[in-house]
Amino acid sequence: MKQCCSHQQEETHDLVEVLITAEEGAEVPRYASSGASGADVKAFIKSEITILPGQSVLIPTGLRFSIPLGYEILVRPRSGLALKHQITVLNSPGTIDADYRGEVGVILINHGKEPFVVTPGMRMAQLILCPVVQAAFIRTEELVATTRGAGGFGHTGLQ
Repeated sequence: MKQCCSHQQEETHDLVEVLITAEEGAEVPRYASSGASGADVKAFIKSEITILPGQSVLIPTGLRFSIPLGYEILVRPRSGLALKHQITVLNSPGTIDADYRGEVGVILINHGKEPFVVTPGMRMAQLILCPVVQAAFIRTEELVATTRGAGGFGHTGLQ
């Protein structure tokens, strides 16, 4: 009998070079496993930062990127921090544009009921390199009709 997904995952990947400058002591993002989509980025802070419930804080990374044109880096939450502590990236996913050269910061928010402490070197978010296609926005007087039409938020129901 033929199995649906019997292929073996290859250990090699096509890599896109992203140049990085790092402050003294800042760590380059790292993938936790060979199949990880996101590379962990760490807090570049000298002392602990407490995020109170409902509060958001910009946490520096000490990193600057030169992202190739046609790509962006998305900043996403770490699932463990979200599940265990209700800590997430406020503008998730955050976007680092190809032409941005400043230090990358991560806006963390505490949706939990307890204060959360960010420690120096803590893995706080994931960075995902993604291709980008820019649109040519063209003004028109009329759009092509579809069955859905203008049906918006929740118009298809819960089932």
